[in-house]
Amino acid sequence: MLGLVALVLLAFALGTQVYQRQTQQAQADKVAQETERLVRMHAPVLGPQNAPVTIVEFFDPACETCRAFYPLVKELLQRYPDDVRLVIRYAPLHQGSDQVVRLLEAAKRQGRYWPVLEAVLAAQPLWADHGQPNVELAFEAAAQTGLLDMARVRADAGSEAVTAILQQDIADLTALGVNKTPTFFVNGHPLPTFGADPLKALVAEEVAKNRTGLEKGKKMSL
Repeated sequence: MLGLVALVLLAFALGTQVYQRQTQQAQADKVAQETERLVRMHAPVLGPQNAPVTIVEFFDPACETCRAFYPLVKELLQRYPDDVRLVIRYAPLHQGSDQVVRLLEAAKRQGRYWPVLEAVLAAQPLWADHGQPNVELAFEAAAQTGLLDMARVRADAGSEAVTAILQQDIADLTALGVNKTPTFFVNGHPLPTFGADPLKALVAEEVAKNRTGLEKGKKMSL
């Protein structure tokens, strides 16, 4: 009986691994066909615009895991200051998060995107109740960063331009098969498995690959 249970558990584990590989491959195939959907002109960028390694994060401001990963992503940018940039794309999968996306985009129009993003994430436990979010608390957190015209923020948040950005990101995440947050792509490659270590490893691999290419180019030019 114990042997039978062990066999069943082994078969389940193997089946899960096969399913995960198939799912990852399917997403990689979608990305290969839809590469233009990863980065849009309107997307917020942190790091050098011409960095050879791009982390694209599909991000939900109400997502606890996104909040937990944010310091890690910033650490990667600090580790590779000339090599890596972060591109934020929105995946408003939780109730109320679309309104906070609008807040962030409105803050960007006043040059305050990143301070407001960090304030919103810091206040996330207060406003992002998934059953009954209190989005007004996110706006209050934004106001506390200072230097924001909140009347203008509220007007911009409801503008057609911001609506168009939200709609574009939703269309892109749907086409790419993104259904959870955060979802990361590094130079167009999805993570082999989700987690902090796979993200670090994939970024390090892409940085090393680019640096090796540069070294080869220098040698060939000599």
